[in-house]
Amino acid sequence: MLNKVFTYCFMVLLLLSCSSDDASTSNNDDQVTFIKTYGGSKNDSAQSVTATTDGGYIILGYTQSNDNDITDKQDESFDYWVLKFDATDQLQWQKTYGGSLDDRGSDIIQTSDGGYAILGYSFSNDGDATDNAGLQDYWLVKLDANGNISWEKSFGYQGADSGITMTETNDQGFLVTGILDVTASGGEGNSFRNANRHAGGDYWALKLDISGNLEWSHYFGGNFTDTPYGVVQTNDNGYIVVGSSDSEDTDISSNIGTYDFWVIKISESGDLVWEKSFGGSQIDEARAIVKTNDGNYIIAGDTRSSDNDVSQNKGAADLWFIKISPSGNLIWERTIGGSSFDVARAIKKSQNNGFLLSGSSRSSDMDVSENKGQNDAWVLKTDNIGNLLWETTAGGSNIDFSYDVAELINGSVIAVGDTASSDGDIIENKGFTDLLIIKID
Repeated sequence: MLNKVFTYCFMVLLLLSCSSDDASTSNNDDQVTFIKTYGGSKNDSAQSVTATTDGGYIILGYTQSNDNDITDKQDESFDYWVLKFDATDQLQWQKTYGGSLDDRGSDIIQTSDGGYAILGYSFSNDGDATDNAGLQDYWLVKLDANGNISWEKSFGYQGADSGITMTETNDQGFLVTGILDVTASGGEGNSFRNANRHAGGDYWALKLDISGNLEWSHYFGGNFTDTPYGVVQTNDNGYIVVGSSDSEDTDISSNIGTYDFWVIKISESGDLVWEKSFGGSQIDEARAIVKTNDGNYIIAGDTRSSDNDVSQNKGAADLWFIKISPSGNLIWERTIGGSSFDVARAIKKSQNNGFLLSGSSRSSDMDVSENKGQNDAWVLKTDNIGNLLWETTAGGSNIDFSYDVAELINGSVIAVGDTASSDGDIIENKGFTDLLIIKID
């Protein structure tokens, strides 16, 4: 009898131990709490999200709709669309900004005064947009904490000039970057130097003061397509700008393949300090950069290469991210993905010294757990040396994408993008595409 009691107690303890291990695993920061959509009967998308100091988050995208969740818009032109949520995921306010033509937001930051800055492009010269110099211009709008416009500025020339990403600078001004159509500008767009007249589109960096007034502007690139997607300020008050380039002339000294990660360091006054290309013989595009705790930088994007700087490719395209030093030397590189197309569009530093990334995946093998349709939104976390900790996909049978990710004060993760699905994980789709929010705890 004693042996039976002992055996029973041992089995109970073993089961309790197993239950405890399972609970610990299920709380490994990778449980999807909710998937929500917002939008109307047309095209709606989220492009950028940032955690706010009140524990909530704010999203920037664009909307073509004027019905359902969009309450302050009359026409069906594209407008910037901002949605502010509190720490309990309740919508506090939402507003649209723009004119009568095509205006689309791409990046949002919370500024040191508690308000927000939103950047994208605008074709309009009416409504909220007071000026336009050409086809499309950079359009930067400064908002107060409640979403009211404090000021707005347009920058551009005769061609297609598009604001893509920005950072608030140490002097409470802004460094905004995007594409300048140098051909259409006739070489204009450089403040302090005689520049070679490139063709096509170049990286265009503009330094603005706290009120949005232009201090200087410089463009960088070659005679083909050079597109910046990420920027950080460096410890010496300069900037590192990352993106993609298929040029091999003018400012680009060492093109490797069809498209490369092209990384430039510019000084506080906008002069080119150094430039580096990373990648292989195929298409490699950098989409985001973040500063690490040890003073280096992580750059994330995607690669179709399997040579030169890319040591491994698992499929048609992989998420590829690299760590570089402040002088642009490659420290390490990693690929994550499956046998199909897997890409990153955002990277953020997490509270435990790891990294959060988001993008999309068509794979359902190797590093990707599941694909539910044509293209799923993909969210993942790595440690500080690029090892995959967890990943999750969200979507339905159509195309679903995540363009940005943020970690909230409480450690929750918010990823945003858009969806064309109305099945699988997507409970409701109100139009052609809806703004997509994924929360992970």
